Amino acid sequence: MAPKSPASPIEVETPPAAWVGFTQLFLIAAGLLGLAIIGSLAGLDPYGLRAAPGHPPGPIMDTNQRLSYPQIARGGPFDAAVFGTSTARLLDPDALDAAFDARFANLAMNAATPDEQIRLADLFLAHRPVKAVLFGLDTTWCAADPPARSANAFPDWLYETGAPWGVLRQVSLRSVTIAAQTALARLGLARPRIRPDGYAVFTPPEALYDPARARVHIRAGTLDPAATSDPPDAPMPALARLNALLETIPAGALKLVAFMPVHAAAQGAPGTPAGRREAACKARVAEIGAKRGAVVVDFRMPSTVTTQDTNYWDALHYRLPVAARIVAALKASVSTGADDPDGAYRILAHP
Repeated sequence: MAPKSPASPIEVETPPAAWVGFTQLFLIAAGLLGLAIIGSLAGLDPYGLRAAPGHPPGPIMDTNQRLSYPQIARGGPFDAAVFGTSTARLLDPDALDAAFDARFANLAMNAATPDEQIRLADLFLAHRPVKAVLFGLDTTWCAADPPARSANAFPDWLYETGAPWGVLRQVSLRSVTIAAQTALARLGLARPRIRPDGYAVFTPPEALYDPARARVHIRAGTLDPAATSDPPDAPMPALARLNALLETIPAGALKLVAFMPVHAAAQGAPGTPAGRREAACKARVAEIGAKRGAVVVDFRMPSTVTTQDTNYWDALHYRLPVAARIVAALKASVSTGADDPDGAYRILAHP
């Protein structure tokens, strides 16, 4: 039998010149498109990376507050701000301006953790002289182990000084969409989603209020999701951070801290673990307020406001007329330092 000849090496075909040219053109086009997108995002600046006190942000088109509010904290004519969760979102900055002779932004965020609120407050305080701050507290501040972040993704880079590499970090399909909406808003073809001062009414229109439906929602939420059963003497680390933050605010600035008026059904009942923890938390906040020269107001108590179902959409969220009453009550709290004669609030600390 004849010996087998060695196997021939596999021949690799050289790609046709046309394919090489196509690949080169494709890569060049992709690179140019990427640069064009980055350049467009930098020019339209949908998240206000260039915002500063002398350079206010453009139209706010993204309803994700964690993405939108840093530009308000950096820019605009504000010397006062509200920080908190959705229980403070309906406080209208225009009403607060008139009450306290300041320029307020409302930077309260839905489901914001204490850490997220402090991060935003730090950003706001670092960029301007401050005339007033208002913290709307809920029981997440009382927890022995408060969550660092909510379920919503928190863009830490937007809260860093200068938002390093922000132009590149914001490149996404969402940013491109928001940038396009920003362009339309600047041309007068679209309306901003959130006012320049951060205010937006997130509850349904008042004309659609249904007392029976609201009552069902109130009863379904009989326990505040943020309520805690930690022992009264357990640590409250978030309050230590609040204390440190208030210490950095100049003595001449108005410091307001308020426990917001959730429905009585969502409050810790006296004698229960949640009730004892809330009482201990309020006592600690009162100590901090007295030490830092803050006015501390407690709306989180059974009252003519919190026991009336018709004041609420659900167990946590009051209606717009109640928001106006809260602003008036805060003004009275600062000016008189006395509990409400009708029992809607009490003063826990006053300079």
